[in-house]
Amino acid sequence: MNEVTAAGPLDDFAFSSGLWELLLRGVWITVQLTVYGAALGAAVAFAVGLTRQHRLWVVRFVAGAYFEIFRGTSALVLMIWVFFVVPLTLGWQLVPMWAAVLTLGCTYGAYGSEIVRGAVAAVPAAQREAGVALSFTPAQRMRKIVLPQAWPEMVPPFCNLLIELLKGTALVSVLGVADTTFAAQLVRNATGQSAPVYTVILVMYFVLAFAITRVMRQVERRAKAGVGRAPRKNVPGPREAVAGRPQDLAGAAAGAHASAATKTSAPGGAA
Repeated sequence: MNEVTAAGPLDDFAFSSGLWELLLRGVWITVQLTVYGAALGAAVAFAVGLTRQHRLWVVRFVAGAYFEIFRGTSALVLMIWVFFVVPLTLGWQLVPMWAAVLTLGCTYGAYGSEIVRGAVAAVPAAQREAGVALSFTPAQRMRKIVLPQAWPEMVPPFCNLLIELLKGTALVSVLGVADTTFAAQLVRNATGQSAPVYTVILVMYFVLAFAITRVMRQVERRAKAGVGRAPRKNVPGPREAVAGRPQDLAGAAAGAHASAATKTSAPGGAA
């Protein structure tokens, strides 16, 4: 008796190399949009974030106006406006890919400028005063003292913003850019299957976001190590020591007594 196997809803999709190739090309476009948008966004974030603390009120006003305008504008509507309205006024039109990069970079750069401004403002004033005592110029104080200490505080929120930028690239499908979302729409139209197609691209976006998270964690560790704040390995903190094993606590106590005895036996160590 011959066994009859019913075709499942994923059969055509799973074994079609052409559909997978289309989706992978879309993923590559998404990666490019994320990288280019992040590069432009980082430049905008530092430029606007630092100028918002400029000593001239005119510079602060212009930077603040930019921040408020792009923060309060829909990225989707702005993308459509840049692609369709700007050519009517300037007489030239951007390629859809670069129109999307310009919009995403300027929009998420505005969000990032608040991260830069907050991290720079959080650096203690005593650090700036030390730079003044060393006769550093304002640019030298910013480059050698303020930014190295502010950078570790920027990395975690920048990681979240970069993931938001990755997910925001799905908006470019309205311009016909063949990113992951646009490719998924083509695959869905070709196969008539919605659940497997969109489930696959959900997994793809998650994998890309997870990769960004892992990379940014390494960047954060290096940034903290650069200012002497990297956590030391195999050294429990105060909370871990209190909740540790009795032998660990005994060892810590013995180490403290040995250190005190060393100081007492040293010349001039006893009061």
